[in-house]
Order: sequence, then structure tokens, then C-alpha cells
Amino acid sequence: MPKHGKKYAEAVKLVDQEAQYEPLEAVTAVKKAASAKFDETVEVAVRLGVDPRKQDQAVRGVVVLPHGTGKTKRVLVFAKGDKAKEAEAAGADFVGDQDMINKIQQGWFDFDVCVATPDMMSEVGKLGRLLGGKGLMPNPKAGTVTFDVTKAVQEIKAGKIEYRLDKAGQIHAPIGKVSFGEQQLADNLRELVNALVRSKPAAAKGVYLKSAAVSSTMGPSVKLSLQSFR
Repeated sequence: MPKHGKKYAEAVKLVDQEAQYEPLEAVTAVKKAASAKFDETVEVAVRLGVDPRKQDQAVRGVVVLPHGTGKTKRVLVFAKGDKAKEAEAAGADFVGDQDMINKIQQGWFDFDVCVATPDMMSEVGKLGRLLGGKGLMPNPKAGTVTFDVTKAVQEIKAGKIEYRLDKAGQIHAPIGKVSFGEQQLADNLRELVNALVRSKPAAAKGVYLKSAAVSSTMGPSVKLSLQSFR
């Protein structure tokens, strides 16, 4: 069992481990229990009633959090000609085609998200091992393979996140920073959980939202009541 320090032990006392909190109460408790000297990330973990081994029960999607994540993502866009100019105008941090592919092949990864126009994917696909291993490969399901590069870049900058079911049948995602206001965190939390509800696979049977908890990077988890989402 991992050992926790005195600060964590004190923080645990601020949370009722048996109770299930409403969204606003949950994020308020998380903020009170956060004690690190840095601005901790607030994260949510949701256990879903699906079988992650079955392809027809996969849960994956994107959602734009109304108040962002508190982190500005560096966006790389693979595009040519007018689409490259469009990406630059939209605020992309890096734009290019073969020149950017060459940089990545040489070990450059100073970006957080990749967007590519469909006509670039035959070349970008050659980076499959490099980008795929880091979860950076552009994907149509995530909205990162598109000709509408303006929308893609602006949504990422505004706080779009991708969620994906892991092998344990859970979704883990950030919903902001401890420095956010309680209502901002609650709004982001509701937006994410509602997106998960909309992503429910047709093959999923029984209770879909099993359980959920919210926590800060260094703080204790707070159980979330899911009644309002069911």
C-alpha cells in the first residue's frame, strides 16, 4: 500500500468517504482538500457498465469543456496551401507538411495535439508508430482529421478534450484546475458526464454509469452522485 504524508491525511478528514456528493458539492470538497503548492489539475474518473473487450461497447469521443482545462495546448496542423494559411490564422502553433513530418522523424515532439487534413493522412500515416505510441495520431473520431482546420484548432484551444475507455472499463479526464471557481468546475464536470451519457453504446446493457469520483492531483478522491445524470 502506498504511504501518504501528513497533508494528505489531513485532507482526507475533510471528505466524507462514505457520502456521494452532488457535482457542485464534490468540486467544492476537492478544492478544500487540495493542499499542494502548485495549481493542481482536477480530474474525474468514471466507471462504466460496459465490456472494454468488446468493440461494440467501446466508448470514445470528444467534448468541449465550457470553461476549458486551464492548460493551453500546443497544436500542430499538417496541411498545405490555403488550408495551411487557414490553420495559421486560426491560431495553430505549428503548421507544415513534409517539413513537420521530417522534424518528428528526427525526434521533435514539442506539441500536444495533431490535426491533419484528409489529403495529408497518406504521409502522416507513416508516423503511425511515433505518434500512435504517444496518443498523438490524428483521428477522424476525435475530430482531428478534417478539412475544417479552423474549427478544429479553435475547439482545441477553447478546451476540447478526448475521452476513451481504458482496459479497466473506466474513463479518466481533466476538468480544470483547483484555481477554477466551483461553478466552473461543476459546469465542466456536467458537460463531460453528459457527453459520456450521449456516447452510450447501443450494445451496453444494465446500469451504464456505475460510479464516479473527482480528485485533484495530490488530493483524496470525492465520490460523485450520478443520480442526476441517469
